[in-house]
Amino acid sequence: MAEKACVKRLQKEYRALCKEPVSNVVARPLPNDILEWHYVLEGSKGTPFSGGYYYGKIKFPPEYPFKPPGITMTTPNGRFMTQKKICLSMSDFHPESWNPMWSVSSILTGLLSFMMDDSPTIGSVSTSDEEKQRLAKSSLSFNFKNATFRKLFPEYVDKFEEQVATEKSAAAVQESKQRKRDHGETTKDDEQDERKPPQRHRIPSSSTTTTWLMLLFIFVLASVMALPVLQL
Repeated sequence: MAEKACVKRLQKEYRALCKEPVSNVVARPLPNDILEWHYVLEGSKGTPFSGGYYYGKIKFPPEYPFKPPGITMTTPNGRFMTQKKICLSMSDFHPESWNPMWSVSSILTGLLSFMMDDSPTIGSVSTSDEEKQRLAKSSLSFNFKNATFRKLFPEYVDKFEEQVATEKSAAAVQESKQRKRDHGETTKDDEQDERKPPQRHRIPSSSTTTTWLMLLFIFVLASVMALPVLQL
């Protein structure tokens, strides 16, 4: 059972977080349990996590803010083990370094920053950038399978459904083109290639033509002027 001060503090922090969200992070408590928060970290651009959506939990003790929370990640990510507590100075791995002045926003900011880093810690894993990118691309699909994720983060459910619809549409177009090619039919892309005019030799510009005419005129004039001299 959470202490009254803990509930009041977390409610206040949730209102503050709604008013001033942390960049690339969305976090919400369970409707029936203020001590359990769920979050989604969006991979920062320019990192192997770009395009990824990483879902996890923060469990606050009833004594919060005088004791630190436990933090876990659910989405496979290539940085932290899933369903294992992550060792941070702001987590219950280090109660001696915990500062009661830290807030949920502080915790989320620190977690996102530490994830984009590659410093080893308890609960971290070592993977290649290619593996992190592969997991980033499949993260929404993985999260979509989780009922709590779908309930708490409907905006990401919409994003996933849009992503699936776009991929299906692109696949259908490619399949249609391939089927037409297999039957000897031309596609719009093929027709566009056929309509491209053949390259022709470059026609001399008007300035070039004018220059040659001037030279010819000078040559003829010089020839006429030289006739009397030749007759002498």
